Amino acid sequence: MEKLSRKNLLFVSLMIFSMFFGAGNLIFPPQLGQLSGSNILVSMGGFLVSAVGLPILAIAVVAKANGLHVLAGRVHPKFALAFTLLIYLSIGPFLGIPRAASLAFEMGISPFLPSTLGISKLPLLIYTLLYFSLAFWLCLSPTKLVDRFGKVITPTLLVLITSVFVFSIFKPLGGFSAPVGDYGELPLLKGFLEGYMTMDAIAALNFGIVISITLREMGIKKEQNLVSNTIKAGAIAGLFLILIYGMLAYLGATSQARFGATENGAQTLTNVVFYLFGHYGSILLGLIFSLACLTTSVGLLTSCSQYFTKLIPKVSYRTWVILLSVSSMMFANVGLTQILKFSVPALTAIYPMAIVLMLLALVHRFFQGNIYVYQFSMVCTACISIIDALGEFGLKFDLFNHLPLYSKGLGWIIPAIVGALVGFIYGKLRDKGFEEQSLCELESLEA
Repeated sequence: MEKLSRKNLLFVSLMIFSMFFGAGNLIFPPQLGQLSGSNILVSMGGFLVSAVGLPILAIAVVAKANGLHVLAGRVHPKFALAFTLLIYLSIGPFLGIPRAASLAFEMGISPFLPSTLGISKLPLLIYTLLYFSLAFWLCLSPTKLVDRFGKVITPTLLVLITSVFVFSIFKPLGGFSAPVGDYGELPLLKGFLEGYMTMDAIAALNFGIVISITLREMGIKKEQNLVSNTIKAGAIAGLFLILIYGMLAYLGATSQARFGATENGAQTLTNVVFYLFGHYGSILLGLIFSLACLTTSVGLLTSCSQYFTKLIPKVSYRTWVILLSVSSMMFANVGLTQILKFSVPALTAIYPMAIVLMLLALVHRFFQGNIYVYQFSMVCTACISIIDALGEFGLKFDLFNHLPLYSKGLGWIIPAIVGALVGFIYGKLRDKGFEEQSLCELESLEA
């Protein structure tokens, strides 16, 4: 009988946590805490739904569907290829991985550089060369990730973040301030939107391959056991995320009274760490950001390489790791600012489609897998999300401003629901038409 021990289940969970927990996950909670102030509990409720609930749901859905390609294939085979390819490229070598490497440099290395080197491109080039060399080495043995991440890197990262939180208790930062902006009027929705922008649900669609390989290496071979253990490990990873997000949000919420408002969560976290640890805080902060970014990059590089190996078997896994590492390094040297300019529109277009696909898979049995529900809903969602993405480049379409939640970046919700309902009705009418036609043909043959 195949059975995963509690110890191994914990290590797999820590590995999943480390792949999710990148620099963005470090930045958003402190910013949320700072701006939500006394409304932190309500705001965190919304944040956890989108930043933890959606990624764990993605892991479960992909595991049950036996892969992202199979899941996307419920819309159309051509859509499956295009969408899966787009997901892996965007969250991988084109945007996600370079962004992580650039942010690790900005937070972990750049503060230590003398002002004379601040304008030079050389430090970033040297850093990314070392960064992706290490990432490449870690990716070469994907079956060892659970040992390296689950047993070493992730526990270290958790200890570092927890130490900051514990020190803040003995050296209090301050009390909770009044909520700012939408955090005062719509704290739940604002928190949801902040978690939504972590984009972890897209990353979760990629990580299924890595989790499956790890579990198979541990002796779990049967499909049913793979699915159940993947869901269990994902749920435990979600609990770790909730705990860490809570600590970081608390640090942000208690920091505003002492430091005032900052532009982003990175500045908030920097102020907190320097206050608690003095100049040594820069070393601690550098370690936290570097470890968080590295584990996410390795997880994405591994999952992308595994996918492209399946897509083009003639090219070996090792070759794909090399190609993706080099391309990611090249894009990382464009600079964080330029990467963010393109990442936001691209992810704005993709993310709603990924969410709708997951939610439809969740209620797949309810509408009996009607293909038209998937197709109509996905077309409606894609139209709005792509138009929304074009808006990031200045191409505004005032016609859609009347859609509920459009100004909040959630204008795709109503069209997605309407598309699903229309697809369901159309599918039922089409099936009924086929049944009547078949009955008529049968009666004519009998006559």
